[in-house]
Amino acid sequence: MTEIPIELDKHRGMAAQKATDIRRVLADVEANAKLLRDKQGVLEIQLLAVPAASWSEAVAKARYVLNLYSASLAPSDTHHRDLVAAVLADLTRLAGEET
Repeated sequence: MTEIPIELDKHRGMAAQKATDIRRVLADVEANAKLLRDKQGVLEIQLLAVPAASWSEAVAKARYVLNLYSASLAPSDTHHRDLVAAVLADLTRLAGEET
């Protein structure tokens, strides 16, 4: 045996290398998506468990919920997307006036 690892990808065709790369990237994406869902679940439990102590915390919660809602909208639903954008802009403006 040799101390130097053998790069097996060099001995395969380009199609096989690309397929392997795609499988590796897909596995990474799936792992990251699961991690994100887990963290999102923890965040949502905390958002439900702890009431906002200030307007800025309430604004942060509202932004989170509006962004979730906005992500579920169809791309063609520009009316509701515009409405969400307007409300988010209002929250940003009003949160700035609080300080």
